[in-house]
Amino acid sequence: MLKETQSIEIDKLVEIYKENANKDTALRMKSYMKNHFTFLGISKPLRAELSKEFLKEIMKIKTIDWDFVFKMFEMPEREFQYLAMEYLRKLEKHLQKSDLEMLEKLILTKSWWDSVDALAPLVGILCQKYPELKEEVLEGWIMNSNIWLKRVTIIFQLKYKNKTDTEFLTKAILSNNLSKEFFLNKAIGWSLRQYSKFNADWVKVFIATHSLSPLSVREGSKYF
Repeated sequence: MLKETQSIEIDKLVEIYKENANKDTALRMKSYMKNHFTFLGISKPLRAELSKEFLKEIMKIKTIDWDFVFKMFEMPEREFQYLAMEYLRKLEKHLQKSDLEMLEKLILTKSWWDSVDALAPLVGILCQKYPELKEEVLEGWIMNSNIWLKRVTIIFQLKYKNKTDTEFLTKAILSNNLSKEFFLNKAIGWSLRQYSKFNADWVKVFIATHSLSPLSVREGSKYF
């Protein structure tokens, strides 16, 4: 649970965010995100400035406060979800195997590409620390009906570089390559494009020998 002093600091930050709201910017941000979320209208640089000291202090505990994270995800304005994800990125080294369940809940909460793509690298960190999670959990996500869990299985290795598990990547792609879902086909192309920086020959052969959407092929071939 949140300690009393932490709760006070969080309440202060929430109030500071609200004091810096900008209606015109909020409308533009809401429109950009297809009207899925309400915004305060705080730009990323300003959010970083407003939350800098808060994150610096709360990180001294060096353990993830999931009550704080979920409290931010309960807030109606999207900037608070961004704050929670920035907090998690700052503490990513302290993620534990059991935290994958928490990340799954976040992926399924107020899901859209901005939050899912920010959470996917955290899943990647956990799978590097605990490779068994790929078989124990992520293989189930591949076949899940939820497109955002599927998307994570395709892109969680984006920062793996030449350590990418191509067997798992192949499985994740070929389980979804016939989908008409934009966010899955885009993810397939993105993952292939990223890996082509380190193994272009593998990606070229993969694209040539598998049936992929035009979008996936176009995105995956950008660096050729």
